[in-house]
Amino acid sequence: MRVVFMGAPDFSVPTLMEIVGQGHEVVAVYSQPPRPAGRGMEERKTPVHEAAEQLGLPVFTPTSLKSEEEQEKFRALDADVAVVVAYGLLLPKAILEAPREGCLNLHGSLLPRWRGAAPIQRAIMAGDRETGVQVMRMDEGLDTGDICMSETIAITAEMTAEDLHDRMMVLGADLMVRALAALSRGLLKSRPQPDEGVTYAKKIDKAESRIDFARPADEIHNTIRGLSPFPGAWCEMTIRGKAQRVKLLRSELADGKGAPGELLDDAMTVACGAGAVRLVMLQRAGKGAMKADEFLRGADLKIGDVIA
Repeated sequence: MRVVFMGAPDFSVPTLMEIVGQGHEVVAVYSQPPRPAGRGMEERKTPVHEAAEQLGLPVFTPTSLKSEEEQEKFRALDADVAVVVAYGLLLPKAILEAPREGCLNLHGSLLPRWRGAAPIQRAIMAGDRETGVQVMRMDEGLDTGDICMSETIAITAEMTAEDLHDRMMVLGADLMVRALAALSRGLLKSRPQPDEGVTYAKKIDKAESRIDFARPADEIHNTIRGLSPFPGAWCEMTIRGKAQRVKLLRSELADGKGAPGELLDDAMTVACGAGAVRLVMLQRAGKGAMKADEFLRGADLKIGDVIA
């Protein structure tokens, strides 16, 4: 099939690679424009942009698809289908209707639960025990299109957003090429989303990332793993007389009670409003991620100290 691929982050790359590997003709790749990043703030291409160039594919990086000029350029590609994976730009009606078979989107939840920008993080933060990846026929709504194919994924008790992201991007790539195979044979069916169970995965606000140990332990644990590794849940600890921000990257539920934020033992178990969490992986500013025992060797924390 003649495919236009639209995506930007690491999550999108396996799907692009699988589509090319299955012999489809990728006539163009759309991605976000290069933007300043890193300490030097040098312009950096998206992972999809870099992968497409390595494959010798033409890449377009418009800041918007609303102009008639951009829409005509898109129509001129004469695509059978557009595949959209975490592209990050709104697709106007003219773009959605340009390919003969429309636009297929790979979404990281079991719709209609967690429509929107951050479905992976929100599912974990809410304590969901399962999620999935779905291929959806796009319409003008926010993740409201008909569902074509699905795969369910269990969310285990210690799974972080990074763990789930990596599982989804591999499974999602396979799901999309299966959907394209069915589409090429005229066998891809779809069904409307249920009217009940709609939730929205709003973008992560930085204010959500500071941990309040007065909350119940399960909520804190879910927040830590749902925000790991980015943007990263955090708290403040007094280390060698100085308050320092520390990222909390992995945790587990633990036994114990005390004042919220109280360090209960020498294994980084911290009391919460109800129950306790053990901080398993932490990261100080300017340092790499460390396991709790290594972290404690570089800090002067002691049992009974309170962190916030």
